[in-house]
Amino acid sequence: MKTIDELLAEGVAGKRVFVRADLNVPLDDGAITDDGRIRAVLPTVEALADAGAKVVVASHLGRPKGAPDPAFSLAPAASRLGELLGAPVAFATDTVGESAKSTVASLADGAVAVIENLRFNAGETSKDDAERGDFADRLAELADVYVGDGFGAVHRKHASVYDLPSRLPHAAGFLIATEVGVLKKLTEDVERPYVVALGGSKVSDKLAVIDQLLGKADRLLIGGGMVFTFLKAKGYEVGASLLQEDQIPVVQEYIERAEKTGVELVLPVDVLTSTDFPDLKTKAPAHPNTVAADAMPGDQLGLDIGPETRKLYASKLADAATVFWNGPMGVFEHPDYAEGTKAVAQALVDSPAFTVVGGGDSAAAVRLLGFDENAFGHISTGGGASLEYLEGKTLPGLAALED
Repeated sequence: MKTIDELLAEGVAGKRVFVRADLNVPLDDGAITDDGRIRAVLPTVEALADAGAKVVVASHLGRPKGAPDPAFSLAPAASRLGELLGAPVAFATDTVGESAKSTVASLADGAVAVIENLRFNAGETSKDDAERGDFADRLAELADVYVGDGFGAVHRKHASVYDLPSRLPHAAGFLIATEVGVLKKLTEDVERPYVVALGGSKVSDKLAVIDQLLGKADRLLIGGGMVFTFLKAKGYEVGASLLQEDQIPVVQEYIERAEKTGVELVLPVDVLTSTDFPDLKTKAPAHPNTVAADAMPGDQLGLDIGPETRKLYASKLADAATVFWNGPMGVFEHPDYAEGTKAVAQALVDSPAFTVVGGGDSAAAVRLLGFDENAFGHISTGGGASLEYLEGKTLPGLAALED
């Protein structure tokens, strides 16, 4: 895989460089609530601009239906990128139309532009190779060189991620190089003990990675909404908690495998519950109950790990040499149910281990809860991509960057 360092050494002055970034930031009434993904691509954009390239940044945002939708415009991201660069960033109001063509054509050496949301064109996500290829051909007309740096999208077989690199000289940006290097540390010659903390709402989203980790990790800590399927699989009642009953047989098999292979599978001993889901808008006090994990009342739903489990999980992380964490332990967006996620994050901060926060909600929680990002070994920008890499899957966006 060619690196951006090699590309810069060859010279990019005066060349139009298409940077496939991941600017898929969360918005609240048009305001960015977490600019982590924009900041993550800054080193690549700055290096190219400083080298005299005409930088064309492209990304998706949200899930528009293959047509323009103002709610998913990249305009706020383009504005924020300009603020972070300390320089004007031009914005094209379409992807491959007249605005994109004229915006790119008017770029001076060292200048940066952002084109509109790639998913405003149906060709970006099409499962039809010809339709996707046609969109990639039109994107290729905007550039001389391609740099892949949108790690959060490399598990997607999309036009700008998979098809476009084959049409232009290409290289991996700094972010992708860093992400791949980190993931190799989690899959090749891992320093042990290797502890993995998994949370999030649905166990079905994590089954494939659990399957792989049962042969690689020394210890698995389970939290979040997905834990109630594990508790049910052990024969416990889980009240009104989130439950995927169809996954219980698979989870039971994983519990048995963990026992046979010597992988320590750690589940909560207590949970925070309520009869109602908390109001995440007003953050009104929720007054949670603390109950034993094997004695949940029938009218209660579990919303976070309890205080004894926080201590337990912190102790299970304390001796680790390598830690991978993906998924919050509870409804961290509400202060009454944030303590479990906070406890895991704090344990990683306190640990001398190589710690990796696996993107998505975990990365958002780290920022929302006020942790210093530099206190972790690495915070990934792509939760889904990280998980699929750990599952052993071939990621289309990385395969496309291989020579």
